[in-house]
Amino acid sequence: MNYNLFSESPFKTEISFHKLIESLEEIAVSDIDYRAIYAKSLLKEIKHLPELKTGINDLTVIYENEELVKNLLSDLFPTLLTHNEIKAVTIPFQNLMFNYSELFKKILKNAGGAFDITIRDFDADQYYIMSCILILNVHYKQQFDITKPLFYDIPDENGITKHYRILYNADFIEIVKTNKAPELSSEDIEQLIDNYEDIALWKEKFPNESWILKGFGIITLFDATTESAISNLKSNLLLKEDNQERSNPKFEKIFRSIFKLNDIRVGLIIYNEEEDKFIRPPYDNDDVKSFLLADHSEMTCSNAFMDCTIAHVVDQQKMLSISNVAHFAQTEGNEKLGEHLLKQNIKSCIFAPVVKSGKLLGIIELVSTNIRSLNSVNATNLKLVLPFVIDTIERYNVDIENQIEAVIQREYTAIHSSVYWKFKKEVEKYLKSSNKNKDYIFKEIVFKDVYPLYGQIDIKGSSEHRNETVKEDLKNQLSTLLNIIDRLNLINNVPLLEQLKFEMQSYYNELSLELMADTEQQIQAYIQKEIHPILGNEKIDEDNKVLIANYFSELDSKTALFYHSRKNFDDAMSIINKKMASILDHEQKEAQQIFPHYFERFKTDGVEHNLYIGASIAPTQTFDTMYLSNLRLWQLQTLCKMELEHHRLKSILPYELDVTSLILVFSSPISVRFRMDEKRFDVDGTYNARYEVVKKRIDKANIKGTKERITQKEKITIVYSNDYEEKEYLKYIKFLQFKKILEPTIEQFDVQELQGVSGLRALRIKVCNTDVPDEAYSYEDLLKEIN
Repeated sequence: MNYNLFSESPFKTEISFHKLIESLEEIAVSDIDYRAIYAKSLLKEIKHLPELKTGINDLTVIYENEELVKNLLSDLFPTLLTHNEIKAVTIPFQNLMFNYSELFKKILKNAGGAFDITIRDFDADQYYIMSCILILNVHYKQQFDITKPLFYDIPDENGITKHYRILYNADFIEIVKTNKAPELSSEDIEQLIDNYEDIALWKEKFPNESWILKGFGIITLFDATTESAISNLKSNLLLKEDNQERSNPKFEKIFRSIFKLNDIRVGLIIYNEEEDKFIRPPYDNDDVKSFLLADHSEMTCSNAFMDCTIAHVVDQQKMLSISNVAHFAQTEGNEKLGEHLLKQNIKSCIFAPVVKSGKLLGIIELVSTNIRSLNSVNATNLKLVLPFVIDTIERYNVDIENQIEAVIQREYTAIHSSVYWKFKKEVEKYLKSSNKNKDYIFKEIVFKDVYPLYGQIDIKGSSEHRNETVKEDLKNQLSTLLNIIDRLNLINNVPLLEQLKFEMQSYYNELSLELMADTEQQIQAYIQKEIHPILGNEKIDEDNKVLIANYFSELDSKTALFYHSRKNFDDAMSIINKKMASILDHEQKEAQQIFPHYFERFKTDGVEHNLYIGASIAPTQTFDTMYLSNLRLWQLQTLCKMELEHHRLKSILPYELDVTSLILVFSSPISVRFRMDEKRFDVDGTYNARYEVVKKRIDKANIKGTKERITQKEKITIVYSNDYEEKEYLKYIKFLQFKKILEPTIEQFDVQELQGVSGLRALRIKVCNTDVPDEAYSYEDLLKEIN
């Protein structure tokens, strides 16, 4: 296998098991006897190979000690799972792998000895830049997203390409800077952010082999064949018809992956309702064939060969599967279709109607040269792809109608309806030959027509507070060390101590400025490497030893830094989040009684929640928009309770933090689907994405024409788009004002334009800082109050 996939890399790779060995050394001195015995035995076994810990450059060391390496990794590669997990040791993004699980070995063996496993659509520049981003995230504490899904495409023993999603575990890797690596400023990092495609710039900032990648990673593969094949199908259908990449073999390869059959051929015909006939799709070079039409370009549904069996597909719009065409052809009434298929060496087949809103759009054809390869059981797999074919044909029909109308208007001006069809037919021929179709859009829906509700209670200025506590702890630690160094210098009068004092004072002065991304790491490294070794000198007198011991007792065990102000801040954050989440969870139990709905919440710097309500989520119950109104009132009341609870907590928090509350109103029903790779629900479709865009950006928005944030402490901000939404929420607000839950003053203002979104408005209202009644009011209570 070729593991030197790319000639250049910012990394010099050293395979090392040092983190794993250090862990074994800790276990060896633990109180757990059986674990300690196991660890000691393993450490003894690897003692003669110190390079396992110091670093390996020659891979023959691994291959010559394969069994020993396997034993060393046994905790990470359990024997009981080796036939179920697709797993190996690797270096991320590189083609180096060893210590394969048995299932991984089997997959590679079935692929064939000459098969060289490589990441799909991954070139040298992508590898280099992703490696650099890894350095930015780890060493410079950036948070760049490098979660682009990566895949291996591996054929099985039948020649069917399977698609495996790649997951990396880098817990056992560390990144070490060398003298060849220039130190990056914040301006350098900003420049890289704005120039992702500039490979020369990335190589300038991260020269070849200027960093050391030490350790090992673990790669785990998941069989995502069906999901990946469907994704490829969507991408293929989105290509314009004049794109030469769009071809029947590509479609067949996708369907073969979905059905796990290597001899499937695919056909498609489009139904022209106006003329009651089937036609070929208007693609050049006969890319998409039709086995029903065979050599014909079109055929009326009344044609003799469209016998009663095909009528079953056309009239009743039901799928037809024939597992044995020869046997099928012997049944009376099926002879013509059976002969037609057998002439094309078709032994089994599936014909599925493409239907949208009860309207037949076409027929998709799957055929095989083997008996029973296609049947009524695996025909259900077509349900996975039919939505995309439906959207494609529908988009084509709409597009072709628009083009026909445009050409007629351009070439013939207004045409009388009685002869319109003639011109239309001519234009259709023109469009087919000129191949002028536009792109298509696809949707995949799980829950349709649901109403979203989004709310959050956010800790105000959390990032600024966090930075201030970091600076305060660092200042206190530096002050303590300066005092110690002063005392030591009085006794010893060593010039080095004066130098250290100067350097620490410089760091202290830096902390009066804005905190940089790597300031904490720089100071931490300086203290550990330059200061702490001096404090361990045996010649220090007893009084100063006591002072130094008190200093070390103040350090956090993990970071060796002061953790006082940050602990107060972290504790305060944790208390607020825990309390807010518990209120939301408790109130949510009652909300489910209003009408069953999907609910999820997230703890970040505060607590966010999403709700989706609609008939598709609870199809056995009758949905009414009154339930939506009830849920909106419930949401507003719940945020009031959370705001009040925070007000009660403020006096006992170890660090004073304020919160802001926000509700986003979105009255149009949307579609949501579950994403398997992230294990969460998300909105579906281009139009619905507007809701997600607003949701992610709105809490940082300002009031239009000002620099004032739309959210303020102790107030709830309600963002909306339409007058009827404003009217609805004003009713809720006035009702809760009457109940002494909200204060009398209501603020109304426009929200600044967000990227791609404009026209948002907002209401802002303060929560009363008195006890909110425990009683929860319903929409019916509001109506009674109004009436």
